[in-house]
Amino acid sequence: MNYPEIAFTKEVKTLQEKFGSRAAYARMEDSRTTDGLSEEEIDFIMQQDYFYLSTISESGYPYIQFRGGPKGFLKVIDHHTLGFIDFEGNKQYISAGNIKTNNKAALFFLDQASRTRLKMFAEVEMVALADRPDLYEKLDLGDYQHKPKFIMLFKVQGYDWNCPQHITPRYTAEEVQEALKGHLEELERLKEENARLRRERAELRG
Repeated sequence: MNYPEIAFTKEVKTLQEKFGSRAAYARMEDSRTTDGLSEEEIDFIMQQDYFYLSTISESGYPYIQFRGGPKGFLKVIDHHTLGFIDFEGNKQYISAGNIKTNNKAALFFLDQASRTRLKMFAEVEMVALADRPDLYEKLDLGDYQHKPKFIMLFKVQGYDWNCPQHITPRYTAEEVQEALKGHLEELERLKEENARLRRERAELRG
């Protein structure tokens, strides 16, 4: 796998040369060959509850779709393959239709709390649920309320981490609650102590 080799087309290299970044990115191409996902990418992907999927339509336009679910709904099957159960949504089937004519896609992961982003090229395969019950069982989300339509498999062709520049930190409700947990517990303790002192004071006056 080598993300720069896929991303840096002839015209991209021409612009890099023009604006003075080609030498640095040429060195990147030489050093970014990997044999699949490392534990760092696997751990990061397993912690995500959403990602963006980009496909190409027959009209030539890219289409970007938000895909979300419970944390870890996109599962790592092996060091070269990701997969998830596609839920029934608004029934437009734009991404699915695009994949039928062009199975190349891009995935974009963004963790705003840690200001981290991971971009990925993949080839997509759509699998009927009845064709791979073993795979459905592996990807099943248990009690999560959804209506499955089919399985999407992603054969990873390359990936790269982006720098945190210009990412505004944002936090989920769960992350905020966890961060405030200690303060809320201390507040509750102080409220109980205050109530106890009020009772003791009332008893002394009585």
